[in-house]
This record gives sequence, structure tokens and C-alpha cells, in this order.
Amino acid sequence: MTTLSVTARGQVTFRKDVLKHLGIRPGDKIRLHLLPDGKAELKADEPDGSWDDLRNFFAGKTNGARLSIEEINDAIAEAGAAAGMTGMDKK
Repeated sequence: MTTLSVTARGQVTFRKDVLKHLGIRPGDKIRLHLLPDGKAELKADEPDGSWDDLRNFFAGKTNGARLSIEEINDAIAEAGAAAGMTGMDKK
């Protein structure tokens, strides 16, 4: 069991091994579900979106042209920036 300390400002720092276990990387968001009896469930927040969303992002923007991987990566980064996401270099 891991014990964490809370600062005077109400902040908690998680150790790297805990974040790795949860699948959380720098820049990720964390989802906290408050449960009855003072309990909570903590897990990595899974981003909304799907491959269909990505495909639809390109709809009408290429005029039928095929895109290079660099052009696709740029478009993904642009969409992520527009959605307010950070850490687009995740693998």
C-alpha cells in the first residue's frame, strides 16, 4: 500500500511507480470518482474521440489528395492543439 502526503495547499504528489501502474504520463488528466463512505476511485482519464473522429477531421480538407505521414502528423497535432490537449508526442 502506498501512503501519500497532502500539502497545506491540498496538493498530492504521486510517485513515478504509482503513475506508471495507473498508466498516467506527464500531461495526462486523472479521473476521480467519489464513492460512498469516503472512498474514491482514481484512474487515467481516457480521451474522447475515435478513429472515425480522426477520419472525419480530414473530410473535405484534402480534395481527394493523399497525405504524407508528416502532413497527417501535423493535422493530428493541430487538432490536438485546437482541443486543448498537450503532450502530443505520446506513444
